Amino acid sequence: MATNNAFPAVEKCASIGREKHTVVADMDGTLLIGRSSFPYFAMVAFEVGGVSRLLFLLLASPLAGLLYYFVSESAGIQVLIFATYAGMKVSDIESVARAVLPKFYSSDLHPESWRVFASCGKRCVLTANPRIMVEAFLKDFLGADMVLGTEIGTYRGRATGFVCKPGVLVGKNKADVLQKVFGKTKPDVGLGDRHTDIPFMAMCKEGYVVPPNPEAKAVTSEKLPKPIIFHDGRLVQKPTPLMALLIILWIPIGFLLACLRIAAGSLLPMPIVYYAFWALGVRVTVKGTPPPPVKKSTGESGVLFICSHRTLLDPIFLSTALGRPISAVTYSISRLSEIISPIKTVRLSRDRATDASMIKKLLQEGDLAICPEGTTCRGPFLLRFSALFAELTDQLVPVAMVNRMSMFHGTTARGWKGMDPFYFFMNPSPAYEVTFLNKLPQELTCSSGKSSHEVANYIQRVIAATLSYECTSFTRKDKYRALAGNDGTV
Repeated sequence: MATNNAFPAVEKCASIGREKHTVVADMDGTLLIGRSSFPYFAMVAFEVGGVSRLLFLLLASPLAGLLYYFVSESAGIQVLIFATYAGMKVSDIESVARAVLPKFYSSDLHPESWRVFASCGKRCVLTANPRIMVEAFLKDFLGADMVLGTEIGTYRGRATGFVCKPGVLVGKNKADVLQKVFGKTKPDVGLGDRHTDIPFMAMCKEGYVVPPNPEAKAVTSEKLPKPIIFHDGRLVQKPTPLMALLIILWIPIGFLLACLRIAAGSLLPMPIVYYAFWALGVRVTVKGTPPPPVKKSTGESGVLFICSHRTLLDPIFLSTALGRPISAVTYSISRLSEIISPIKTVRLSRDRATDASMIKKLLQEGDLAICPEGTTCRGPFLLRFSALFAELTDQLVPVAMVNRMSMFHGTTARGWKGMDPFYFFMNPSPAYEVTFLNKLPQELTCSSGKSSHEVANYIQRVIAATLSYECTSFTRKDKYRALAGNDGTV
Protein backbone atom coordinates (compact mmCIF):
# COMPACT_ATOMS: atom_id res chain seq x y z
CA MET A 1 0.00 0.00 0.00
CA ALA A 2 1.13 3.53 -0.65
CA THR A 3 2.43 5.67 2.19
CA ASN A 4 2.12 9.35 2.93
CA ASN A 5 5.53 9.85 1.29
CA ALA A 6 4.07 8.62 -2.00
CA PHE A 7 1.95 11.77 -2.23
CA PRO A 8 3.30 15.28 -2.73
CA ALA A 9 2.42 18.07 -0.31
CA VAL A 10 -0.71 20.09 -1.00
CA GLU A 11 1.44 23.18 -1.65
CA LYS A 12 2.52 21.52 -4.91
CA CYS A 13 -1.04 21.10 -6.17
CA ALA A 14 -1.94 23.52 -8.95
CA SER A 15 -5.22 25.36 -8.54
CA ILE A 16 -5.49 26.90 -11.99
CA GLY A 17 -7.79 25.43 -14.62
CA ARG A 18 -9.63 23.04 -12.29
CA GLU A 19 -13.14 24.39 -12.90
CA LYS A 20 -14.25 21.03 -14.32
CA HIS A 21 -12.34 18.89 -11.80
CA THR A 22 -13.74 17.01 -8.81
CA VAL A 23 -11.97 17.21 -5.45
CA VAL A 24 -12.48 14.85 -2.51
CA ALA A 25 -11.10 16.11 0.80
CA ASP A 26 -10.91 14.89 4.36
CA MET A 27 -11.95 17.39 7.05
CA ASP A 28 -9.98 17.40 10.34
CA GLY A 29 -6.32 18.10 9.62
CA THR A 30 -7.04 18.60 5.91
CA LEU A 31 -9.70 21.24 5.25
CA LEU A 32 -9.24 22.29 8.88
CA ILE A 33 -5.88 23.09 10.44
CA GLY A 34 -6.80 21.34 13.68
CA ARG A 35 -6.57 17.54 13.68
CA SER A 36 -8.85 17.00 16.71
CA SER A 37 -12.63 16.94 16.49
CA PHE A 38 -13.06 17.05 20.29
CA PRO A 39 -13.79 20.82 20.45
CA TYR A 40 -16.73 20.46 18.07
CA PHE A 41 -18.16 17.46 19.89
CA ALA A 42 -17.75 19.49 23.09
CA MET A 43 -19.74 22.39 21.66
CA VAL A 44 -22.60 20.09 20.70
CA ALA A 45 -22.47 18.46 24.13
CA PHE A 46 -22.62 21.81 25.97
CA GLU A 47 -25.17 23.55 23.75
CA VAL A 48 -27.63 20.64 23.78
CA GLY A 49 -26.89 18.79 27.01
CA GLY A 50 -25.42 21.51 29.21
CA VAL A 51 -22.50 21.29 31.60
CA SER A 52 -23.36 17.73 32.72
CA ARG A 53 -23.07 16.37 29.16
CA LEU A 54 -19.83 18.32 28.65
CA LEU A 55 -18.47 16.71 31.84
CA PHE A 56 -19.49 13.25 30.61
CA LEU A 57 -17.72 13.84 27.30
CA LEU A 58 -14.61 15.13 29.05
CA LEU A 59 -14.48 12.06 31.31
CA ALA A 60 -14.91 9.78 28.30
CA SER A 61 -12.21 11.49 26.22
CA PRO A 62 -9.21 9.69 27.84
CA LEU A 63 -10.83 6.35 26.96
CA ALA A 64 -11.40 7.62 23.43
CA GLY A 65 -7.75 8.61 23.21
CA LEU A 66 -6.53 5.21 24.41
CA LEU A 67 -8.73 3.37 21.94
CA TYR A 68 -7.66 5.74 19.15
CA TYR A 69 -3.96 5.03 19.62
CA PHE A 70 -3.97 1.41 20.79
CA VAL A 71 -7.03 -0.15 19.12
CA SER A 72 -8.23 1.90 16.13
CA GLU A 73 -9.17 5.40 15.05
CA SER A 74 -12.71 4.14 14.53
CA ALA A 75 -13.08 2.90 18.13
CA GLY A 76 -11.91 6.22 19.58
CA ILE A 77 -14.35 8.22 17.47
CA GLN A 78 -17.23 5.91 18.38
CA VAL A 79 -16.66 6.71 22.07
CA LEU A 80 -16.82 10.45 21.36
CA ILE A 81 -19.99 10.00 19.32
CA PHE A 82 -21.69 7.97 22.04
CA ALA A 83 -20.68 10.33 24.86
CA THR A 84 -21.87 13.35 22.88
CA TYR A 85 -25.01 12.20 21.10
CA ALA A 86 -26.67 9.41 23.09
CA GLY A 87 -30.24 10.46 23.84
CA MET A 88 -30.11 13.86 22.12
CA LYS A 89 -32.91 15.05 19.85
CA VAL A 90 -31.80 14.95 16.24
CA SER A 91 -33.41 18.36 15.69
CA ASP A 92 -31.26 19.86 18.48
CA ILE A 93 -28.08 18.46 16.92
CA GLU A 94 -29.06 19.89 13.55
CA SER A 95 -29.79 23.26 15.15
CA VAL A 96 -26.33 23.47 16.74
CA ALA A 97 -24.71 22.33 13.48
CA ARG A 98 -26.46 25.13 11.63
CA ALA A 99 -26.24 27.97 14.16
CA VAL A 100 -23.14 27.36 16.31
CA LEU A 101 -20.45 25.28 14.62
CA PRO A 102 -19.91 27.20 11.33
CA LYS A 103 -18.31 30.17 13.13
CA PHE A 104 -15.70 27.92 14.74
CA TYR A 105 -15.11 25.71 11.70
CA SER A 106 -14.56 28.74 9.47
CA SER A 107 -11.95 30.19 11.83
CA ASP A 108 -9.79 27.06 11.37
CA LEU A 109 -9.84 26.68 7.58
CA HIS A 110 -6.50 25.53 6.13
CA PRO A 111 -5.26 28.06 3.52
CA GLU A 112 -3.61 25.59 1.12
CA SER A 113 -6.38 23.00 1.29
CA TRP A 114 -8.98 25.71 0.77
CA ARG A 115 -7.05 27.07 -2.22
CA VAL A 116 -7.28 23.70 -3.96
CA PHE A 117 -10.79 22.85 -2.73
CA ALA A 118 -12.23 26.19 -3.85
CA SER A 119 -10.62 25.96 -7.29
CA CYS A 120 -12.45 22.77 -8.26
CA GLY A 121 -15.85 22.81 -9.89
CA LYS A 122 -17.26 19.85 -7.92
CA ARG A 123 -16.45 19.52 -4.25
CA CYS A 124 -16.89 16.46 -2.06
CA VAL A 125 -15.94 16.04 1.60
CA LEU A 126 -15.25 12.54 2.93
CA THR A 127 -14.96 12.61 6.71
CA ALA A 128 -15.08 10.45 9.82
CA ASN A 129 -17.12 13.17 11.51
CA PRO A 130 -20.88 12.60 11.81
CA ARG A 131 -22.47 14.01 8.69
CA ILE A 132 -25.20 15.65 10.74
CA MET A 133 -22.55 17.73 12.54
CA VAL A 134 -20.63 19.06 9.53
CA GLU A 135 -22.96 19.12 6.53
CA ALA A 136 -24.56 22.54 7.20
CA PHE A 137 -21.18 24.29 7.34
CA LEU A 138 -19.66 22.47 4.39
CA LYS A 139 -22.60 23.01 2.05
CA ASP A 140 -23.78 26.46 3.14
CA PHE A 141 -20.42 28.16 3.63
CA LEU A 142 -17.80 26.19 1.66
CA GLY A 143 -19.96 25.28 -1.32
CA ALA A 144 -19.54 21.51 -0.95
CA ASP A 145 -21.71 19.57 -3.39
CA MET A 146 -21.55 16.31 -1.45
CA VAL A 147 -20.78 15.39 2.16
CA LEU A 148 -19.99 11.76 2.94
CA GLY A 149 -19.67 11.31 6.68
CA THR A 150 -20.38 8.86 9.46
CA GLU A 151 -24.10 8.27 9.89
CA ILE A 152 -25.39 8.17 13.47
CA GLY A 153 -28.17 5.84 14.58
CA THR A 154 -31.52 7.33 15.52
CA TYR A 155 -34.71 6.11 17.19
CA ARG A 156 -37.93 8.12 17.37
CA GLY A 157 -36.18 11.38 16.65
CA ARG A 158 -33.32 10.85 19.08
CA ALA A 159 -29.73 9.76 18.55
CA THR A 160 -28.83 6.34 19.96
CA GLY A 161 -25.14 7.13 20.29
CA PHE A 162 -24.21 4.32 17.93
CA VAL A 163 -23.26 4.55 14.25
CA CYS A 164 -24.89 3.01 11.20
CA LYS A 165 -23.22 0.70 8.70
CA PRO A 166 -20.56 0.78 7.38
CA GLY A 167 -19.44 2.37 10.66
CA VAL A 168 -17.08 5.28 11.21
CA LEU A 169 -15.65 6.43 7.88
CA VAL A 170 -11.93 5.80 8.27
CA GLY A 171 -9.45 3.80 6.22
CA LYS A 172 -11.08 1.15 4.03
CA ASN A 173 -14.58 2.40 4.88
CA LYS A 174 -13.77 5.74 3.27
CA ALA A 175 -12.53 4.04 0.12
CA ASP A 176 -15.58 1.75 -0.04
CA VAL A 177 -18.01 4.68 0.29
CA LEU A 178 -16.13 6.66 -2.34
CA GLN A 179 -16.19 3.65 -4.68
CA LYS A 180 -19.92 3.23 -4.13
CA VAL A 181 -20.67 6.88 -4.91
CA PHE A 182 -18.32 7.48 -7.83
CA GLY A 183 -18.23 3.97 -9.30
CA LYS A 184 -15.62 3.65 -12.03
CA THR A 185 -15.23 7.43 -12.31
CA LYS A 186 -12.07 8.57 -10.58
CA PRO A 187 -12.17 11.93 -8.76
CA ASP A 188 -9.48 14.26 -10.03
CA VAL A 189 -7.96 15.34 -6.69
CA GLY A 190 -7.80 13.65 -3.29
CA LEU A 191 -6.70 15.57 -0.17
CA GLY A 192 -5.85 13.85 3.12
CA ASP A 193 -3.56 14.23 6.09
CA ARG A 194 -2.99 10.84 7.72
CA HIS A 195 -2.26 7.22 6.82
CA THR A 196 -5.92 6.20 7.13
CA ASP A 197 -6.69 8.58 4.25
CA ILE A 198 -4.36 6.77 1.88
CA PRO A 199 -6.92 4.22 0.57
CA PHE A 200 -9.30 6.88 -0.75
CA MET A 201 -6.48 9.18 -1.95
CA ALA A 202 -5.07 6.29 -4.00
CA MET A 203 -8.38 6.06 -5.84
CA CYS A 204 -8.07 9.62 -7.15
CA LYS A 205 -6.15 10.69 -10.25
CA GLU A 206 -4.01 12.96 -8.08
CA GLY A 207 -3.40 12.73 -4.34
CA TYR A 208 -1.90 15.36 -2.08
CA VAL A 209 -1.09 15.17 1.61
CA VAL A 210 -1.62 18.06 4.03
CA PRO A 211 1.28 17.97 6.49
CA PRO A 212 0.58 18.94 10.13
CA ASN A 213 1.13 22.66 10.66
CA PRO A 214 -0.45 24.05 13.84
CA GLU A 215 1.13 27.44 13.07
CA ALA A 216 -0.68 27.83 9.75
CA LYS A 217 -2.77 30.99 9.52
CA ALA A 218 -6.43 30.24 8.93
CA VAL A 219 -8.26 31.61 5.89
CA THR A 220 -9.67 35.06 6.58
CA SER A 221 -13.43 35.55 6.53
CA GLU A 222 -13.44 37.77 3.42
CA LYS A 223 -12.09 34.86 1.36
CA LEU A 224 -15.05 32.63 2.18
CA PRO A 225 -17.83 32.33 -0.43
CA LYS A 226 -20.35 33.48 2.17
CA PRO A 227 -19.68 35.57 5.29
CA ILE A 228 -20.84 34.21 8.64
CA ILE A 229 -22.88 37.11 10.01
CA PHE A 230 -25.20 35.25 12.36
CA HIS A 231 -23.86 33.02 15.09
CA ASP A 232 -25.40 31.45 18.20
CA GLY A 233 -24.22 29.41 21.16
CA ARG A 234 -22.91 30.33 24.58
CA LEU A 235 -19.19 29.53 24.27
CA VAL A 236 -16.81 32.24 23.11
CA GLN A 237 -13.75 30.05 22.66
CA LYS A 238 -13.32 26.66 21.05
CA PRO A 239 -13.42 24.19 23.98
CA THR A 240 -10.23 22.17 23.95
CA PRO A 241 -10.09 19.55 26.74
CA LEU A 242 -8.33 22.04 29.01
CA MET A 243 -10.79 24.83 28.22
CA ALA A 244 -13.71 22.43 28.74
CA LEU A 245 -12.34 21.58 32.19
CA LEU A 246 -11.95 25.27 33.06
CA ILE A 247 -15.53 25.96 31.93
CA ILE A 248 -16.89 23.14 34.10
CA LEU A 249 -14.93 24.32 37.16
CA TRP A 250 -15.77 28.00 36.60
CA ILE A 251 -19.54 27.75 36.08
CA PRO A 252 -20.57 27.41 39.78
CA ILE A 253 -18.17 30.19 40.77
CA GLY A 254 -19.18 32.33 37.81
CA PHE A 255 -22.89 31.96 38.54
CA LEU A 256 -22.47 33.20 42.11
CA LEU A 257 -20.34 36.07 40.84
CA ALA A 258 -22.99 36.90 38.22
CA CYS A 259 -25.70 37.02 40.89
CA LEU A 260 -23.56 39.43 42.93
CA ARG A 261 -22.89 41.66 39.93
CA ILE A 262 -26.57 41.69 38.92
CA ALA A 263 -27.59 42.52 42.49
CA ALA A 264 -25.13 45.41 42.56
CA GLY A 265 -26.49 46.79 39.29
CA SER A 266 -30.11 46.38 40.36
CA LEU A 267 -30.04 47.52 43.99
CA LEU A 268 -27.39 50.23 44.17
CA PRO A 269 -28.07 53.84 43.14
CA MET A 270 -27.11 54.34 39.49
CA PRO A 271 -24.42 57.02 40.22
CA ILE A 272 -22.31 54.43 42.08
CA VAL A 273 -23.03 51.38 39.90
CA TYR A 274 -20.06 52.32 37.69
CA TYR A 275 -17.69 52.01 40.67
CA ALA A 276 -19.39 48.88 42.00
CA PHE A 277 -18.93 47.20 38.63
CA TRP A 278 -15.25 48.07 38.61
CA ALA A 279 -14.85 46.63 42.11
CA LEU A 280 -16.52 43.41 40.93
CA GLY A 281 -14.35 43.05 37.81
CA VAL A 282 -16.75 44.54 35.24
CA ARG A 283 -14.95 47.13 33.14
CA VAL A 284 -16.91 50.08 31.74
CA THR A 285 -15.13 52.51 29.41
CA VAL A 286 -16.84 55.77 28.45
CA LYS A 287 -15.82 57.80 25.40
CA GLY A 288 -17.21 61.01 24.02
CA THR A 289 -19.29 63.62 25.82
CA PRO A 290 -22.87 62.71 26.69
CA PRO A 291 -25.54 65.43 26.67
CA PRO A 292 -26.74 66.76 30.04
CA PRO A 293 -30.12 65.55 31.34
CA VAL A 294 -33.14 67.46 30.10
CA LYS A 295 -34.80 69.71 32.66
CA LYS A 296 -38.48 68.83 32.83
CA SER A 297 -39.32 72.38 33.92
CA THR A 298 -38.41 73.68 30.46
CA GLY A 299 -40.91 71.37 28.78
CA GLU A 300 -38.28 70.11 26.33
CA SER A 301 -38.52 66.62 24.89
CA GLY A 302 -36.00 64.08 26.11
CA VAL A 303 -33.02 62.87 24.11
CA LEU A 304 -33.39 59.62 22.20
CA PHE A 305 -30.16 57.59 22.45
CA ILE A 306 -29.75 55.41 19.33
CA CYS A 307 -27.61 52.43 20.37
CA SER A 308 -25.99 49.62 18.48
CA HIS A 309 -27.25 46.35 19.96
CA ARG A 310 -24.80 43.87 21.47
CA THR A 311 -26.72 42.40 24.44
CA LEU A 312 -29.94 43.23 26.27
CA LEU A 313 -27.71 44.98 28.84
CA ASP A 314 -26.93 47.85 26.43
CA PRO A 315 -29.38 50.33 28.04
CA ILE A 316 -28.11 49.39 31.52
CA PHE A 317 -24.50 50.11 30.60
CA LEU A 318 -25.66 53.29 28.87
CA SER A 319 -27.25 54.30 32.19
CA THR A 320 -24.07 53.28 34.01
CA ALA A 321 -22.01 55.49 31.70
CA LEU A 322 -24.39 58.43 32.24
CA GLY A 323 -24.65 57.88 35.99
CA ARG A 324 -28.46 58.06 35.84
CA PRO A 325 -31.20 55.61 34.86
CA ILE A 326 -32.43 55.86 31.27
CA SER A 327 -35.68 54.19 30.27
CA ALA A 328 -35.51 51.78 27.34
CA VAL A 329 -37.94 50.35 24.83
CA THR A 330 -37.44 46.66 24.12
CA TYR A 331 -38.56 44.21 21.45
CA SER A 332 -38.68 40.96 23.41
CA ILE A 333 -37.01 40.18 26.70
CA SER A 334 -37.88 37.60 29.33
CA ARG A 335 -40.01 38.41 32.33
CA LEU A 336 -37.05 37.63 34.59
CA SER A 337 -34.91 40.22 32.81
CA GLU A 338 -37.65 42.80 33.29
CA ILE A 339 -37.89 42.01 37.00
CA ILE A 340 -34.17 42.34 37.73
CA SER A 341 -33.64 45.36 35.45
CA PRO A 342 -32.52 48.50 37.34
CA ILE A 343 -34.12 50.72 34.68
CA LYS A 344 -37.62 51.07 33.31
CA THR A 345 -38.24 48.86 30.28
CA VAL A 346 -41.27 49.17 27.99
CA ARG A 347 -42.13 46.54 25.43
CA LEU A 348 -42.83 47.53 21.84
CA SER A 349 -46.05 46.10 20.45
CA ARG A 350 -44.77 45.99 16.84
CA ASP A 351 -47.79 48.04 15.85
CA ARG A 352 -46.33 51.17 14.26
CA ALA A 353 -48.97 53.65 15.45
CA THR A 354 -49.10 52.25 18.98
CA ASP A 355 -45.32 52.19 19.34
CA ALA A 356 -44.94 55.73 17.97
CA SER A 357 -47.45 57.07 20.47
CA MET A 358 -45.77 55.25 23.34
CA ILE A 359 -42.26 56.46 22.44
CA LYS A 360 -43.45 60.07 22.15
CA LYS A 361 -45.03 59.82 25.59
CA LEU A 362 -41.84 58.38 27.09
CA LEU A 363 -39.75 61.18 25.54
CA GLN A 364 -42.00 63.74 27.20
CA GLU A 365 -41.06 62.14 30.52
CA GLY A 366 -37.30 62.24 29.87
CA ASP A 367 -34.43 60.65 27.97
CA LEU A 368 -34.95 57.28 26.31
CA ALA A 369 -32.76 54.52 24.80
CA ILE A 370 -33.62 52.44 21.75
CA CYS A 371 -31.76 49.79 19.74
CA PRO A 372 -33.24 50.10 16.23
CA GLU A 373 -31.60 46.91 14.97
CA GLY A 374 -34.31 45.08 16.91
CA THR A 375 -31.97 42.24 17.86
CA THR A 376 -28.35 41.66 18.77
CA CYS A 377 -25.54 40.83 16.36
CA ARG A 378 -22.22 39.41 17.57
CA GLY A 379 -19.91 39.98 14.65
CA PRO A 380 -18.50 43.25 13.30
CA PHE A 381 -21.79 44.01 11.59
CA LEU A 382 -24.78 46.29 12.11
CA LEU A 383 -28.20 45.03 11.10
CA ARG A 384 -30.70 47.30 9.37
CA PHE A 385 -31.99 50.15 11.53
CA SER A 386 -35.75 50.45 11.83
CA ALA A 387 -36.64 53.99 10.78
CA LEU A 388 -39.57 54.65 13.12
CA PHE A 389 -37.48 56.47 15.74
CA ALA A 390 -36.39 59.15 13.25
CA GLU A 391 -39.99 60.30 12.76
CA LEU A 392 -40.62 60.91 16.45
CA THR A 393 -37.94 63.41 17.53
CA ASP A 394 -35.01 65.47 16.29
CA GLN A 395 -33.12 65.03 19.57
CA LEU A 396 -31.05 62.07 18.40
CA VAL A 397 -27.72 61.00 19.93
CA PRO A 398 -25.99 57.95 18.35
CA VAL A 399 -24.20 55.66 20.82
CA ALA A 400 -21.69 53.04 19.71
CA MET A 401 -21.82 50.06 22.05
CA VAL A 402 -19.22 47.30 22.03
CA ASN A 403 -18.45 44.63 24.60
CA ARG A 404 -15.90 41.95 25.40
CA MET A 405 -16.56 38.45 26.72
CA SER A 406 -13.88 35.81 27.21
CA MET A 407 -15.87 32.68 28.11
CA PHE A 408 -19.63 33.06 27.53
CA HIS A 409 -21.82 34.99 25.12
CA GLY A 410 -24.56 37.05 26.74
CA THR A 411 -27.06 36.52 23.91
CA THR A 412 -29.00 33.61 22.45
CA ALA A 413 -31.45 33.03 19.62
CA ARG A 414 -32.25 29.40 20.47
CA GLY A 415 -32.09 29.26 24.26
CA TRP A 416 -33.87 30.91 27.18
CA LYS A 417 -33.24 34.65 27.08
CA GLY A 418 -33.70 34.91 30.85
CA MET A 419 -30.17 33.54 31.25
CA ASP A 420 -28.59 36.16 28.96
CA PRO A 421 -27.56 38.65 31.70
CA PHE A 422 -26.31 35.82 33.89
CA TYR A 423 -24.10 34.41 31.14
CA PHE A 424 -22.68 37.85 30.40
CA PHE A 425 -21.83 38.49 34.04
CA MET A 426 -20.45 34.94 34.43
CA ASN A 427 -17.44 35.97 32.35
CA PRO A 428 -14.36 36.43 34.55
CA SER A 429 -13.90 40.06 33.47
CA PRO A 430 -16.61 41.27 31.09
CA ALA A 431 -16.25 44.73 29.60
CA TYR A 432 -18.38 47.36 27.88
CA GLU A 433 -17.26 50.38 25.89
CA VAL A 434 -19.82 53.15 25.47
CA THR A 435 -19.00 55.85 22.91
CA PHE A 436 -21.24 58.91 22.76
CA LEU A 437 -21.23 60.47 19.29
CA ASN A 438 -22.26 63.98 18.36
CA LYS A 439 -25.92 64.84 18.48
CA LEU A 440 -27.47 64.65 15.01
CA PRO A 441 -27.40 68.12 13.37
CA GLN A 442 -30.77 69.70 12.74
CA GLU A 443 -30.22 69.70 8.96
CA LEU A 444 -29.93 65.90 8.96
CA THR A 445 -33.22 65.26 10.75
CA CYS A 446 -36.71 64.64 9.40
CA SER A 447 -37.82 68.16 10.33
CA SER A 448 -35.37 69.45 7.71
CA GLY A 449 -36.83 67.33 4.95
CA LYS A 450 -34.86 64.12 5.31
CA SER A 451 -36.84 60.89 5.13
CA SER A 452 -36.86 58.64 8.18
CA HIS A 453 -34.98 55.97 6.22
CA GLU A 454 -32.26 58.44 5.25
CA VAL A 455 -31.83 59.43 8.91
CA ALA A 456 -31.76 55.82 10.10
CA ASN A 457 -29.26 54.77 7.43
CA TYR A 458 -27.04 57.76 8.19
CA ILE A 459 -26.91 56.94 11.92
CA GLN A 460 -26.20 53.30 11.08
CA ARG A 461 -23.24 54.37 8.92
CA VAL A 462 -21.91 56.76 11.59
CA ILE A 463 -21.96 54.09 14.28
CA ALA A 464 -20.48 51.50 11.91
CA ALA A 465 -17.63 53.84 10.99
CA THR A 466 -16.89 54.48 14.68
CA LEU A 467 -16.68 50.76 15.42
CA SER A 468 -15.11 49.75 12.07
CA TYR A 469 -18.16 47.55 11.50
CA GLU A 470 -19.97 46.74 8.27
CA CYS A 471 -23.53 47.91 7.59
CA THR A 472 -25.95 45.23 6.40
CA SER A 473 -29.59 45.16 5.31
CA PHE A 474 -30.34 42.06 7.36
CA THR A 475 -33.17 42.23 9.90
CA ARG A 476 -34.31 40.52 13.07
CA LYS A 477 -36.33 38.04 11.00
CA ASP A 478 -33.27 37.16 8.90
CA LYS A 479 -31.28 36.40 12.04
CA TYR A 480 -33.88 34.17 13.66
CA ARG A 481 -34.65 32.34 10.44
CA ALA A 482 -30.93 31.58 10.06
CA LEU A 483 -30.32 30.54 13.68
CA ALA A 484 -33.60 29.29 15.11
CA GLY A 485 -35.82 28.51 12.13
CA ASN A 486 -38.49 31.06 13.14
CA ASP A 487 -39.16 34.77 12.69
CA GLY A 488 -38.12 35.74 16.20
CA THR A 489 -41.58 36.60 17.47
CA VAL A 490 -41.80 35.97 21.21
